[in-house]
Amino acid sequence: MYHHPDSGRNPVSTSPPTASKLHNLETKFVVCINNQDYPASLEVRKIYQIIPDNRAGEHQLIRVIDQSGEDDLYPVAYFVPIALPKAVAAVFA
Repeated sequence: MYHHPDSGRNPVSTSPPTASKLHNLETKFVVCINNQDYPASLEVRKIYQIIPDNRAGEHQLIRVIDQSGEDDLYPVAYFVPIALPKAVAAVFA
């Protein structure tokens, strides 16, 4: 965990979310932080839309709409959930 030295704020976790935490969030978007095994399908720092899939979450995977425009399963550790402004989220609709 990271504690900012000049603030009394709550600590910020630097570890990736678990699949169950990610699926429990209302977020429908993630940022890719690792594409080690999938360089043709995923780009680091790119925003991706996710599709809820509890069964995948049981295996620490999430369903992501990737570069091909199709949904596929990827390790949850490769992504960080984000909240987007409505105008930006509308672009993905």
